[in-house]
Amino acid sequence: MTSKAIIIREYGKPEVLKLENIKLPKLEKNQILIKHTAIGVHFHDVYVRSGLYKTLSLPGTPGIEAVGVVEEKGENVEDFDIDDRVVYITGNYGAYASHRALDENLAIKLPSSVSDDLMATNFSRALTVQMLLEQVTKLSSNHKILVTAASGGVGKLLCQAASNKGSLVIGSVSNALKAKECLSYGCVDAMLYSQSDFVDKIMSLTEGKGVDIVFDSVGFDTFETSVEILALCGHLVNFGQSSGPVNPVQMSTLAQKSLTISRPILFHYLTNKKDYNKMANSVFKSFEDKNLIVPDTQPISLENAAESHQILESRMGGGSLYLKP
Repeated sequence: MTSKAIIIREYGKPEVLKLENIKLPKLEKNQILIKHTAIGVHFHDVYVRSGLYKTLSLPGTPGIEAVGVVEEKGENVEDFDIDDRVVYITGNYGAYASHRALDENLAIKLPSSVSDDLMATNFSRALTVQMLLEQVTKLSSNHKILVTAASGGVGKLLCQAASNKGSLVIGSVSNALKAKECLSYGCVDAMLYSQSDFVDKIMSLTEGKGVDIVFDSVGFDTFETSVEILALCGHLVNFGQSSGPVNPVQMSTLAQKSLTISRPILFHYLTNKKDYNKMANSVFKSFEDKNLIVPDTQPISLENAAESHQILESRMGGGSLYLKP
């Protein structure tokens, strides 16, 4: 059987994303064959394509998240039937394709209450929020937090979920338009990374104590300031580095206020299928209960994958883009 797939043969600009016909390998006993209906598009994919992340062997097919239906299953597969709707996220690239074979342990059955496009654009983001708030930090109503990139895909969900728990949420962003937008997603205030009184404003909002937790996905540009604004015994969670890797941290710097830093990776929290299912079901319920506001989704055909990367890199949208085979 063949599949249409985006193949990268060299690192570079979006134009290196080319649609080709590929032959699928024989289905293994514990695998399911998925016909994709919606494929997630992430900055991670951009970093892979550009060569910033050299984690995909070339030539290769990028993509880590998608939704689809089961077309075939291996003889040992018990948890899925033909025509089941499934969603998955995996560090094993290959989602930018019309079909793919996948180990059944990596897939989650979708309830009828959530749509394909909603999950293709928000499943991994919402799982990330679950990880950050329920496992990495155990967030409570007593916490005051800062979320960097608060207007981004994860940022919007994170701010809302933290606000729903009763936490005081402050957002930081790159421009005034994004700062205004954050106020609709649970932030009591939002400010620019670059403003000269950034630290003073944080201290004013927290009665001079600083924030208990910083959720930082920006990295290099925000890291040092994030450490500076932490309260005593504060926790910096660095879960992304969109502006580049951070500089090494001296232990003596942390000791000044008994600070802690963590660098969680979502895939490490999904290795146990029971835990993975529990997190996924919590995600489904949050959308079923309409506790989270998300932007309208925007489909782009698989053959035009380059266009989706151009939109993402322009920083002028793309938060709910997905590829449609």
